Amino acid sequence: MNYRMILYIIGKMLGVEGIVLLLPALVALIYREPSGIWFLVVSAVLGLLFFLTGKTVPKNRTIYGKEGFAVVGFGWILWSLFGALPFTLSGSIPSYVDAFFETVSGFTTTGSTILTDIEALPKGMLFWRSLTHWIGGMGVLVFVMMIANLEKKSSMFLMRAEVPGPEADKLVPKARDTARLLYLMYFALTALEVVFLLFGGMNFYDALTHAFSTAGTGGFSNRNQSVAYYDSAYIDGVITVFMILFGINFNMYFLLLRKEWKSALKNEEVRAYLLIIAGSIAVITLNTLSIYKNVLHAFRYSSFQVASIITTTGFYTADYNMWPELSKTILLFVMFVGACAGSTGGGIKVSRLLILFKSIRQEITRITHPKAVTLVRVNGKTVGKETLRSVYIYFICYILVLAGSVLLVSINNFDFATSFSAVLTTLNNVGPGISLVGPVENFSQFSVLSKLVFCADMLLGRLEIFPYLLLLSPELWRRKF
Repeated sequence: MNYRMILYIIGKMLGVEGIVLLLPALVALIYREPSGIWFLVVSAVLGLLFFLTGKTVPKNRTIYGKEGFAVVGFGWILWSLFGALPFTLSGSIPSYVDAFFETVSGFTTTGSTILTDIEALPKGMLFWRSLTHWIGGMGVLVFVMMIANLEKKSSMFLMRAEVPGPEADKLVPKARDTARLLYLMYFALTALEVVFLLFGGMNFYDALTHAFSTAGTGGFSNRNQSVAYYDSAYIDGVITVFMILFGINFNMYFLLLRKEWKSALKNEEVRAYLLIIAGSIAVITLNTLSIYKNVLHAFRYSSFQVASIITTTGFYTADYNMWPELSKTILLFVMFVGACAGSTGGGIKVSRLLILFKSIRQEITRITHPKAVTLVRVNGKTVGKETLRSVYIYFICYILVLAGSVLLVSINNFDFATSFSAVLTTLNNVGPGISLVGPVENFSQFSVLSKLVFCADMLLGRLEIFPYLLLLSPELWRRKF
């Protein structure tokens, strides 16, 4: 284990966070908010840590997979621990556990909140809150790789540990160039959404914060009523479309830029993702007609909520706790599904479900035709045994984490729908759940233990379990892989 290199990269990460904190400090200065001073204080502390640990390049710069997992695991925790300090030091969120919950929820793009009056926070704090979504959406380490000169030869290990999905693919030969290309597309889509929201009557501050949250598929709004505050069909439509776009694998946008139309259109994961969205919207639209009395209104609210939940964004324009049971059950189903691999969305991922269903079909074929040679193919390519094994193990770990977390949270003695959906929505990085954690509710009523469990679930869900399980394995600290 190259401990010096791990410390060096983490030092770089903390230094970058210190620079990023200057942005909300600038917003606070513009709005003349004294709380902005705390962003500068934390930024100075992070700058000092950078000079102590991340300034001098180690002689041995070689890292392997285990160093990548260690950097990602510890890096996300440290970014959240320091990112929570301005909230507590300023008195905006007095409890550090609550501030840590809110920051973890931000960086993991979950969008669950403990705040009961969001609009009471200073604009600088709300800007930082939404900015954590934008940074966390593409990945904290990918963001650092884009602007910092990390070790080029071994940087793919870092991307593999952080980028969500069964596999982490490079778009171009160098991982750092891949990071920059990803953020270029990410920035372009975010800027485009800001422009569309400005045309809808939003002021620049609101448009920027909502675009940050949409891009990261996080769902933090600077309004107590979320997007419902604007009561605008146009704004609902814009955000719905962009939520769906950010839930698509960014490799598809790269293919489109290269004019490889056939490859992009034949992608099975994207087609399945869009089909699930269309089917869910259709059923919920019909199921909620008795509430909205109008097909267009029912379509407007159902499409927004479906897009928000499947992409794990977490915005809302309607209290779906009041919807029929069928509609709520469909939303729970799409909470499990999540977005595409390689997107900013969370959840199990459509690609994993495709692999799982095709594996089941393969097993049925083997039973009925023992001599047949069958392979699992996705997008015309054979899925390797290592990928299949990782998908199966991921599902087992996912169920175990889900069950264990529900058991711990049940100590609060809330109803099962609340406990189960609270764990499900944090583990899948969705945001709101149902019952007492529905779209118009929050997580403030839970105990400190439960909030820490939710924080662990959000981190496990965002980094897809394995990095943190590996940190607990003695093997990680001994062998090279």
